[in-house]
Amino acid sequence: MELWNELAAKGGRVLSEEQHRRLGRYLELLADANTRMNLTRIVDREQAMVAHVGDALTLLPYVPLARGALKIVDIGSGGGVPGIPLAVVLPDCGITLVEATQKKAAFLQQCATELGLGNVTVLAKRAEEVASGELREACDVVIARAVGELAFLVEWGIPLLKKGGTLLAMKGAKAQEEIAAADRAIKMLSASRPVVHPVELPGAEHHVIVEMTKMGRTDARYPRPASVAKGKAL
Repeated sequence: MELWNELAAKGGRVLSEEQHRRLGRYLELLADANTRMNLTRIVDREQAMVAHVGDALTLLPYVPLARGALKIVDIGSGGGVPGIPLAVVLPDCGITLVEATQKKAAFLQQCATELGLGNVTVLAKRAEEVASGELREACDVVIARAVGELAFLVEWGIPLLKKGGTLLAMKGAKAQEEIAAADRAIKMLSASRPVVHPVELPGAEHHVIVEMTKMGRTDARYPRPASVAKGKAL
């Protein structure tokens, strides 16, 4: 798909025929699995090419072009967007897909195996648990799409990042409201003031990418366990 090439080029990448094949095969796997579990509302192939793969590739301009491998974490990966497409396009980066629902995590592992993505690790755990484990303050980039409000995502994602690391949250029309509601959490977690990047994608007029940088070490109290947070943001 030419749109994929254009989006990759904006991020300084060139897609090979094999990468195109893997991206297409991923959509086939997603559509097939969606008949057995709820992974996506988008069942039309042409729409999925834009709304899933295309949407994931809009992150590329904000993923550093590093000499070495980056550690990237996709929080609440669900059906694999944006993590799986990025793993195809960024084979030198280690990408961890965090998905607490066991059936969805099993599907993600199936995708990684069938697509030959040796750079993918699937963790069937809650984000709070992962952010308190061995990946804490060890990652370069945290990404997320359609995973809770920004106030919660900041608490789950910022602790995973190294100082100077980047949080990329894919948001919609209510992004500014979420940023305002997350102001306290952003300050408490030592994140930078959010920068909002409009997304240029067919049919995605309200889509934006909210970018934040981790400015300092994370207090050991965060993220709070789900039993302590009880669904309330900082």
